[in-house]
Amino acid sequence: MNEPDRTPAPSSGPPGAGPRNGGLPEPARRRRARWLPSLVWLIPIVAAVVGLSLLVRTLSQRGPEIEVTFRTAEGLAPGKTPVRYKDVDIGVVKAVRLSKDRSHVIATIDLSKANENFAVRDTRFWVVRPRLAVSGVSGLETLLSGSYVGVDAGRSTESASEFTGLETPPVVTTDSSGKQFVLRAADLGSLDIGSPVYYRRVQVGQVVAYQLEPAGRDISLRVFINKPYDELVTADTRFWHASGVDLKLDASGFKLNTQSLVTMLLGGIAFQAPERSSATDPARENTEFLLAGTQTEAMKEPDELAPTLAVLNFEQSVRGLSPGAPVDFRGVVVGQVRSIGIDYVSESKSFRLPVVVELYPSRMGFREHDLQDRARAREIVQNMVGRGLRAQLRTGNLLTGQLYVALDFFQNAERAKLDPNSPITELPTMPGALDELQAKLGIIVRKIEQVPFDEIGRDLRKTVAQLNTTLDSADKLVKQLQGDVAPEVKAALQDARRTIQSANGTLASDAPLQQDARRMLQELTRTAVSLRALTDYLERHPEALLRGKTETEANP
Repeated sequence: MNEPDRTPAPSSGPPGAGPRNGGLPEPARRRRARWLPSLVWLIPIVAAVVGLSLLVRTLSQRGPEIEVTFRTAEGLAPGKTPVRYKDVDIGVVKAVRLSKDRSHVIATIDLSKANENFAVRDTRFWVVRPRLAVSGVSGLETLLSGSYVGVDAGRSTESASEFTGLETPPVVTTDSSGKQFVLRAADLGSLDIGSPVYYRRVQVGQVVAYQLEPAGRDISLRVFINKPYDELVTADTRFWHASGVDLKLDASGFKLNTQSLVTMLLGGIAFQAPERSSATDPARENTEFLLAGTQTEAMKEPDELAPTLAVLNFEQSVRGLSPGAPVDFRGVVVGQVRSIGIDYVSESKSFRLPVVVELYPSRMGFREHDLQDRARAREIVQNMVGRGLRAQLRTGNLLTGQLYVALDFFQNAERAKLDPNSPITELPTMPGALDELQAKLGIIVRKIEQVPFDEIGRDLRKTVAQLNTTLDSADKLVKQLQGDVAPEVKAALQDARRTIQSANGTLASDAPLQQDARRMLQELTRTAVSLRALTDYLERHPEALLRGKTETEANP
């Protein structure tokens, strides 16, 4: 198909006039212009761009999403409960849902981009709300601001998205400076998480955790000692329960020991090294120590030799004796009671009470070379038993009636010999002082029971009857005397009165007898003076006895 000829026909009109076709001008042909959008479409385009930029910005600033499980959803509100670290918001609780087994709740938390380093393995979460516990009151600030999720930042480099929330706030956070140590105890006592730890009555730490060992025989506790006090814990450090009141009654009187009023109510732990300790290097973290019951027990010097067992067979009552009671040797504690039992002796058809005790040879002055040979050790014990070594129960406290075992030498003890085939050394015993007194009282009572009180009573009644008869006879005699003898006695008394009156008249000061006696005494006095003068002259002139007194001497 040929294309039509579009060459314009030659113009027949005047110059400047357009080509004509039947008198009409030929239309001009122009290229069509491009389409331009309307301004109305500019607004949604700008909005889409802005929204897209906000979405990109939000996604770029959004942090990781984690899930934390809690036992309950108390204090958690989706979209409202913040997540805070040192009072700075680092995220928010996005949603809360119940687990499939309905045993716990799962809180979905959105962390900010700047705080994505909190999503590591050892980070801890808990709900901060008002709490009243034994260790104190916490979370009171949430009464006005509302509950929030607290965070303890971890130090691990391993990322995580699932966590198990704590039901109680941690006592020690990871940014605290100090060391943790492990304590082994027989029981927990009154200790709890948050209980204080003291050094010389100054609080330097607290209990952070405890658990029962799998075997169930003891308790392991973790204590945190703040820096720089953690340097005080050495290899020789001793820990003990400082809970409650330590009251002791002994020969020295009453002794009361306690750390503070807080420990009396909440419990506590104290530690200290012995005064003669030479250890100065700080102990490593997580070092294990034993937790003693009292300070006295903790500060007790370790024994050089292992304890040996001995059995004591008593035939008396052991009421008041309990496991742990001391074994005393002349005031020095050399062991303790381990167990108390009862055995039936078929030969004598009686019972005996075996008491197993632990004895520490080093406390009695023995050395390792003394007990290396079993035969040598048995010989030493036999020698002491031969010299009168016996065990005896004695009263340790008159108020409580507690007993203890005393070892001592008794000179009048019966001879005893050890059984060489016995697996445990059996030491002979002696009755206690109270038992001896009871035995003596029993003998006295038996002797008193042998006295024939009935016969004595019958004889006494007979004697009383005879005495009554005698008294009746005496009464009759008195009545007879009153009738016969009384008048004569009265006359005799009157004569005696007259004699006394005459004697008074004779002895009066103006009586003639008194005057004559006075003159006689005067004459005797003058006679005595003359004799004294004569005696003096004869002493000076003894020759006067032969020749007499001269005239010159007579007339001086």
